[in-house]
Amino acid sequence: MVIYKFALVIHITCVVLSGLFFMLRGFWMFSGSHLLQAKFTRVAPHIIDTALLLAAVVLTLQINQYPLMSDWLTVKLVAFALYIGLGTIALKRGKTRNQRIIAFALALLTFAFIISVALLHHPLGLLFYFLT
Repeated sequence: MVIYKFALVIHITCVVLSGLFFMLRGFWMFSGSHLLQAKFTRVAPHIIDTALLLAAVVLTLQINQYPLMSDWLTVKLVAFALYIGLGTIALKRGKTRNQRIIAFALALLTFAFIISVALLHHPLGLLFYFLT
């Protein structure tokens, strides 16, 4: 139980840090700040997302629910990969400002969707309430 609670605290903390730091980097990118190129800014997301994923693995082992076996966890994992992909388009790979803005907005929506799936343990997250 102690391992579960510790992993849960780490996971939730990393989720919050990931989202807040992504929003901050988006603000820096759109404002043209040099802080976006700082070494800490380039390294921190990898550390945060690695800790998030490691805590997620511990949690899945503790609750005996696994991606591809639990539909809500599968959706969460796929959406997390989408969030990272959209984030790279928004912050690095988008060729135009409009592409970056759209990718940034979609990444934030994906992030919110992931949280709703996690809180409700339902693969549709909050969409479940709107579709029923």
